[in-house]
Amino acid sequence: MLQSIVRLYQQAYQGLSPSVWLLAGVMLINRCGTMVLPFLTLYLTQHLHYTITDAGIIMAVYGAGAFVGTFFGGRLTDRFGFYYVQLVSLLFGGAFLLVLQFVTGFYALCASVFIFTLFGDSFRPANQAAIAFYSEADNRTRAFSLNRLAINLGWAVGGGLGGWLAGISYNLLFWADGLTCLTAGIVLWRFLPVPTSTVSSVPPNEPPATSSTPVASLTERFASPYRDTLFIAFVICSALYFTVFMQLFSIVPLYFKEVLQMTEGRIGALMALNGILIVVIEMALVYRLEQQNYAKSSLIAAGVFFTAVSFLILATTTATFSALLFILLITMSEMLAMPFIQSFTVERAGPATRGQYLALYAMGGALAQTAAPAFGSQMIAHVGYPTHWLTLAGIGLVAAAGFWWLGRKIKVPVHSLSRA
Repeated sequence: MLQSIVRLYQQAYQGLSPSVWLLAGVMLINRCGTMVLPFLTLYLTQHLHYTITDAGIIMAVYGAGAFVGTFFGGRLTDRFGFYYVQLVSLLFGGAFLLVLQFVTGFYALCASVFIFTLFGDSFRPANQAAIAFYSEADNRTRAFSLNRLAINLGWAVGGGLGGWLAGISYNLLFWADGLTCLTAGIVLWRFLPVPTSTVSSVPPNEPPATSSTPVASLTERFASPYRDTLFIAFVICSALYFTVFMQLFSIVPLYFKEVLQMTEGRIGALMALNGILIVVIEMALVYRLEQQNYAKSSLIAAGVFFTAVSFLILATTTATFSALLFILLITMSEMLAMPFIQSFTVERAGPATRGQYLALYAMGGALAQTAAPAFGSQMIAHVGYPTHWLTLAGIGLVAAAGFWWLGRKIKVPVHSLSRA
């Protein structure tokens, strides 16, 4: 039994290219220093003494910058290539963070935060395009899972270290975040191979489509994701799912504190459990599911369904164990849905439009990230927690049904016809 488990984990991590591991390392370095965003609201209210309303406006500008940045990041990735977009984003973001700590005026802060996220979030579609480029069709989802593993490890380190540094001085958050961002950029520049083409074309280990490519695959290809109506529906379903899921990082901790009367330590432990389970389980789980040849749309729909169930539990009971059960279910949802959402997006796109597809997907996530806390706070203020949880469960079920319907409409995956 133990040997089979060890073999499963060995196989789950095998076959990934050195460049995929390097990208995960770059992401780990970058996320270990992600300290400004988690503490930005506290920095604005406690250190700069802005009102909660003003802080909310600045955070909304942050989300708007992320939304626009992912759009342009996708365009620039298809035009200049993922390598240079990632490099410029990391180096500019790191340098700008070091300067941002000295900006204190409200309008100057709004402008600075917007510019920072405009450039900083262009990294997202470029990074995902790079993972797609350096991976193969049969291990692409695991490559995205490895990147998520790095993100979760980095968040755990950055969150804990950031809290300690914030207790000393908020300025240390900007120094740590900026320097790790610059370090990640230098590692990328020094060790990641530069693609032979200036744009993210077909990787050398994947043959390009030829005249023998089945006609069905050609009808699946679009010159722009904005003309791909099924993919737009996919992005809408993803945005609905992310709006529900993002409550985990905004409204749920408040509920644990106010209603379940949990201490900050226990809340932090539950949040840490989410990351630990992902680090320990996700890669092996994704590998096993891929071996079973399940349709990605079915796995995504199942994951989103688990999210709906998790919020239904919060709506129906206030027992202490409900918090643990909620974390277990929503973590399972995350492990099932998110890696396959990313790999589905890559496989839906052609090599020449990969950045734009990933950008449109990331824009949906950025919009959800901006809307989730605002939507949650308004719902809590007007209808209370139970109704809010039921509403989220309903949205989750709609998103799950949407993914299931899309799976029926897109009967033949693109990658099975023409490897991209």
